[in-house]
Amino acid sequence: MTSPRTRFVLITGCGEGGIGHALTKHFVASGLSVIATLLPHEGRKHLDHPQIHVLDLNVTKEEEMLPFKKQVEAITAGKLDVLVNNAGICYTMTAADTDVRQVEKMFAVNVFGPMRMVHHFHKMLVRARGTVVNIGSIGGVCPYVFGASYNATKAALVHYGNTLRVEMKPFGVKVINVISGEVSTNILKSDVRDSRALPEDSIYAPLAGVFKAHINRSPDAMTPDEYAKGVVATVLKQSPPVWFWYGNSTLLVRTLDTFLPRTIWDWLFYRWFNLKTLEGTFTES
Repeated sequence: MTSPRTRFVLITGCGEGGIGHALTKHFVASGLSVIATLLPHEGRKHLDHPQIHVLDLNVTKEEEMLPFKKQVEAITAGKLDVLVNNAGICYTMTAADTDVRQVEKMFAVNVFGPMRMVHHFHKMLVRARGTVVNIGSIGGVCPYVFGASYNATKAALVHYGNTLRVEMKPFGVKVINVISGEVSTNILKSDVRDSRALPEDSIYAPLAGVFKAHINRSPDAMTPDEYAKGVVATVLKQSPPVWFWYGNSTLLVRTLDTFLPRTIWDWLFYRWFNLKTLEGTFTES
């Protein structure tokens, strides 16, 4: 009698303490073998497990993809059951003050990275009748203030996933967009480490304190472990949802976005971020 084939999941962005790290643990607990990617400078002791294969990969580097793909093919025998596009970075700034160079870097990771992974691994997914999982955000659905460019990357990922889902259906490949609430990971701390602040000449300067408080906030966020447990359980269902809303605030965002006019967000965020205080503050000099 032939033994069952080992199922494999490939997860990008598995640095210690993040969502990717937590996902590896829960996929292993569910019986899958994991290929976990890290940047070369990242530590990897946290991924020391016989069912986890740790490989270096920068999803923004096309020149790394073919050697990486050969490594994955050697491990999986050419079949991939789940691809999780998790690697991501954040950049917080007002839309008007955005440094486009920072946004280009973010799009390279958050949008072009998943596109690159699908391009190179779609045939392996077809062979296994596998699943693509895109880790999205409520920021891709609602106009979260100070997050215009990050929101744009997540909105792009959602719509890319929607189209990919339709196009891959004839081949038996599922595509799941995870619409995530806030999760307590290092991505929320990156702007603090970078000492992110409004430009001195910004028209939003009167809100400098509000902006700083937002950057340094400690949100009531879900833990990566709790988040990963729910995501893995859903992904491995026989008929998973095409959109999986999960995490703090997702029920509120889903309800408001579904049943109320789009301008509800204007009204809410205008008040939550005290934008009314800016009225009449800018004068020509």
